[in-house]
Amino acid sequence: MAEIRVEALKKNFGEFTAVKDSNFTVADGEFFVMLGPSGCGKTTTLRMIAGLELPTSGRIFLGGEDVTFNRASHRDIAFVFQLFALYPHMNVRKNMGFPLVCQGMPRAEIRQRVEETARLLRIDHILDKPVSGLAGGDRQRVALGRAIVRRPMAFMMDEPLGTLDSEFRDLMVRELRELHNSIGATTVYVTHDQLEAMAMADKIAVMNHGVIEQFGHPQEIYDRPATMFVADFIGSPPMNFLTVAGGLAPGARDVGLKEARIEVPELREAAPAETLMLGLRPEHIRLDDAGPLRGEVFGTEYLGTTQIVTLNVDDTQVKARLAADVRLREGETVGLSLDTARLSLFDAASGRALASARDDAVHAPRTGTGG
Repeated sequence: MAEIRVEALKKNFGEFTAVKDSNFTVADGEFFVMLGPSGCGKTTTLRMIAGLELPTSGRIFLGGEDVTFNRASHRDIAFVFQLFALYPHMNVRKNMGFPLVCQGMPRAEIRQRVEETARLLRIDHILDKPVSGLAGGDRQRVALGRAIVRRPMAFMMDEPLGTLDSEFRDLMVRELRELHNSIGATTVYVTHDQLEAMAMADKIAVMNHGVIEQFGHPQEIYDRPATMFVADFIGSPPMNFLTVAGGLAPGARDVGLKEARIEVPELREAAPAETLMLGLRPEHIRLDDAGPLRGEVFGTEYLGTTQIVTLNVDDTQVKARLAADVRLREGETVGLSLDTARLSLFDAASGRALASARDDAVHAPRTGTGG
C-alpha cells in the first residue's frame, strides 16, 4: 500500500469548476473519506486520483511517484463502484478472478488468491454460485473481492453502499472497517452519508462546491467545525444556530442573545463587526429553570434512550437531545442552559468559525454525539 498526496488539484468542465485547488495527504494504510452533498466534487476528485479523469492543473502522487497523467491501468489502483458492475454470465469465482486472468497469472495462483479473499469476506460458500441470484450484500462482497484479489497499492470506493437497504448498509459499514483493519489498505472512500463517514474514517475531507472546507479526524470535525456548512452537514440533528445581538465587543468573552449573555470559547481570530452566529449541538443544551435562555416546546421525537425536543428560542427553532424519560408538553416554556465550553461562534458572512470547543472540552468524555 502507499501514501496518496494531492497538490493544488483543479478540474474544470468548460466554464464550470468542479474541484478548486484541493490539497491533502492520505497516509499509507489510512481509511480516508471524502464527504459532501451531491455535486460537491468528491467523485470527480476520486476519479482524478484513479486516473479516470485528467486534472486541469495540480499534481497527484501515489507512493511518492507523480502519476498525474498516467493512465488508470498504470496506477495500480482498484476501483469499487456504487453499481456492482459484476459479469452476470460468470459465477462468483470467475468474477473475482477475472482481473488476475487479464494479467496472465497462473491458474493455480488465481485459485489460491480467490479462495483466500473469499474466506476473508466470508463468501467462500458461494464461490460456485451465479451472481445473478445473490442478495445485495453478497453482491457487494463479490465486487470488493474482485478488487482485493489484485492486491493493489490503494482502493478507490465510490459510494459502494449506496444501493443497499439500511440493514445491509449498517452491516457492510462494520465489515468494511474490519476488512480495512485486517488488510491494512490505503482506501479513499466517497460518500454523502455522514454516518458512514463518521463510523469508518480515520480522516475526513468535507467538500462543498468543489472546495475542501475541513480536513481532519472525525471527532475534530464534529466538535470543532471550521465552517457553518460543516457544522450543519455533520451531526444528526445538525448544529443549531442563533443570531448574536450586537456582535462581540473588543476583549469580550461573552455574546448577547436578546436579553441573555452567553460565554464563548477563546477566539481564533478577531470577530468582525457584522452578524455573528452562535452554534450549539443538541446534546449541549440542558433543561435548567435558572438557565439564561427560555424556550417553548414545539414537538418531540423519541429515539429509544433519548428524545429530540424542538424548541422555539429567540424566534428560532432549536433542537435539544434529552433523556427519553423527560416529560414535556407542547407549548410549555422551559429554562435552558448551555455547555459553554463546547459552543462555536461563526462569522455569518463568510461562514468561518471564529471560536469553537476548547481542547479540554473536546477530550472530555461525552455521550450522544449524533454524528
